[in-house]
Amino acid sequence: MKSARVRAQGPAADGAVRAPQPGCELTVLIPCLNEAETIGACVSQALDFLAEAGVSGEVLVSDNGSADGSQAIAAKLGARVIQAPTRGYGGALGDGIRAARGCYVIMGDADDSYDLRHLDAFLAELRAGADLVIGNRFRGGIMPDAMPLLHRYLGNPVLSWIGRLLFGVPVKDFHCGLRGFSRERVLALGLSTTGMEFASEMVVRASLAKYAIVEVPTTLRKDGRSRAPHLKTWRDGWRHLRFLMLYSPRWTFIYPGATLLALGAAISLALVRGPFWVSPHVSLGVHTFLVGCISMLVGVQVLTFGVIARRRLQQDGVLPAKPRYQRLMRVISLETWLRMAGLMVLAGLFGFAWAAWSWSRAGFGPLENGALLRAMMLSGCSIASGVQLGASAFLVGILDIGAGDARAQIEGLRQRLDAGPPP
Repeated sequence: MKSARVRAQGPAADGAVRAPQPGCELTVLIPCLNEAETIGACVSQALDFLAEAGVSGEVLVSDNGSADGSQAIAAKLGARVIQAPTRGYGGALGDGIRAARGCYVIMGDADDSYDLRHLDAFLAELRAGADLVIGNRFRGGIMPDAMPLLHRYLGNPVLSWIGRLLFGVPVKDFHCGLRGFSRERVLALGLSTTGMEFASEMVVRASLAKYAIVEVPTTLRKDGRSRAPHLKTWRDGWRHLRFLMLYSPRWTFIYPGATLLALGAAISLALVRGPFWVSPHVSLGVHTFLVGCISMLVGVQVLTFGVIARRRLQQDGVLPAKPRYQRLMRVISLETWLRMAGLMVLAGLFGFAWAAWSWSRAGFGPLENGALLRAMMLSGCSIASGVQLGASAFLVGILDIGAGDARAQIEGLRQRLDAGPPP
């Protein structure tokens, strides 16, 4: 797919970004942590590819603190080795991308599970204009014992499906460790995660920025290590899922909140006048009505969380500004939110007053039909929702303080980058 280009946002915050070296087209980047058994084979394969394809490039090993001599092995074979100060898989890759000399970067794991002599398809797509090229192991083939069954049939397919659902990313293998990209374009994304979820962040942020993303078939083979992999199934799977949910307030908050609110409203309206008889012997009464009220209250809370989260992510440049959302937020100002909150609180107080008046007419004695109890439940729900809405309105206002100045600074940085280096 081809998509609209997004201007670069500038170098990483640590200032360690270096301009690509003239004449260096490709960096093959290998993150490494105690991979003495396999790092030599990976470096040799990558160097063979550069030589056989006639590509001007380098092999860069981003070492994350190996204590088994991996650095010396890689350097002896001809790789450039750097010490990545940021711990973690994503940290090593991020530091390596910033230090890379090539215009393009192809990253591959150091466990010899990918044959780095066959990178032609990746480089061809990058040269054709793709911003991000991801390997698809399910299309290219997974050799026996190369991937645990839990990862092959549950973890990877499910997390990739969730990624497509939440972000509309046309990628079937979210977590393939072999991928290529334009160095400048990926640096512009400002990737920040340091763990295994770095792979998900790269795909999600590239998709949100409307980058051109392409998949190519890739073969996964059994790695050459005698020890267990660094990947921890449940811990790293959760980190990937957590990242996807945090970057999608629409699915994490807005859709669930709207569903709870609609369901609670339907239940409350159906039972506000009295019990609903499902059969001659089964009825839905005041207890079900209470469930409906609680559902509405929770729905309002979750919806407001979604609005706040969406606004914050947009201000930080993580999520793009959508015109429809912008128009809605201009119409629903702080004062509008407060007026809505005030009306809900007043409605609740009126309901309590009516309930007290009704009780007084009964001589403050027992009431048998449950109408008073339903009125108090609904009134309490209205007051609590109004308070929640009002507090959220002020929180949104606080988030907006200084947001315009931050956006102006980002835009100024973009303009300076577009103008090029000073003479």
